[in-house]
Amino acid sequence: MIGTDGHPAKRRKSTLAMSLKAIKYSNGKLEILDQLLLPAQSKYIDVKGVEDGWKAINKMQVRGAPAIAIVGCLSLAVEVFDEKFDTKQTFKQEVEGKLNYLVSARPTAVNMKLAAEDLISLANALAQDESVSVDTMKAKFLKSIEDMLEKDIADNMAIGKNGAEVILSHIPNGGAVRVLTHCNTGSLATAGYGTALGVIRKLHEMNRLEHVYCTETRPYNQGARLTAYELVHDKLPATLILDNMVASLFKSRRVAAVVVGADRVAANGDTANKIGTYQIGVVAKYHDVPFYVAAPFTSIDLKIPSGDMIVIEERPDREMTHVGEHRIAAPGIACWNPAFDVTTADLITGIITEKGVFKPSELKEKVEQINSTNQSI
Repeated sequence: MIGTDGHPAKRRKSTLAMSLKAIKYSNGKLEILDQLLLPAQSKYIDVKGVEDGWKAINKMQVRGAPAIAIVGCLSLAVEVFDEKFDTKQTFKQEVEGKLNYLVSARPTAVNMKLAAEDLISLANALAQDESVSVDTMKAKFLKSIEDMLEKDIADNMAIGKNGAEVILSHIPNGGAVRVLTHCNTGSLATAGYGTALGVIRKLHEMNRLEHVYCTETRPYNQGARLTAYELVHDKLPATLILDNMVASLFKSRRVAAVVVGADRVAANGDTANKIGTYQIGVVAKYHDVPFYVAAPFTSIDLKIPSGDMIVIEERPDREMTHVGEHRIAAPGIACWNPAFDVTTADLITGIITEKGVFKPSELKEKVEQINSTNQSI
């Protein structure tokens, strides 16, 4: 495990209260901030059930692996909230089918798959427990989903702390740092605070953030539209750069670290993240800039031995050929539009989770140890 001994510093007020709230849920009612309309318009839309949840995830009205899992599961909670079930078996069959359907909306994001598996296991256990009534089963199932929001925020804050400390452990004399991030990993991609952007927020709280650079993140411009929107909202010192400016940035400016997110982490430490991450990893390696991946522990999938086994989602050509309704590409040109790429473990300095910061070479062993400890408790 990489050391996380940070330096004492004056602390700012927590940015959690300042952060945007992309997911609003209460008593069976779910609203999400429509990220397709940002930054021009901040509009919340109702998610009235699983079909709405699937469409919101697939159309990228909500995105980011943690947020996908939370919105998907909450959309199921909304659907069954007022529904009556005659038997536990009927309830189990309904939620299992709908959870498997939600997983199909964005297959690369492992968090939704793992959340579905956990909820299906819970439903099976409750169905087999003769002391549990159908109403109690439903109540426990809904409580498990609703708890995901609170847990995600707590996990993100722990990721932020672990990440800030490991970055600062390499900075002498309490100096401030410049960091680069890619895509969006903040409040708009999680329940709140963020993963990679949570690390940046924590650095700012500690008064140790000199500047953050965010890439535009073509072709969907999550960096220009969403990360920049959050940085301006939180009043963080920030500059937007184009994706093809990263090498020049590293050559001309002292950048202390790259911090990005991940939709899936393989057992060997390879990580799948938004397209363009891999080339940043290559350029960072060349310029000796530490490259960190910040992701919840649930993004680590030991069933996937390496990044070569990760299924990469391919998106519609239109995302490349158009900006809004305006076509920017020559008509008739063929397009290749993978949504993600895989950054190989040899390019990654550390993987930041709520449970610690791990070198890719020790990831599998550490995860197995933590999982074994959790199972014995």
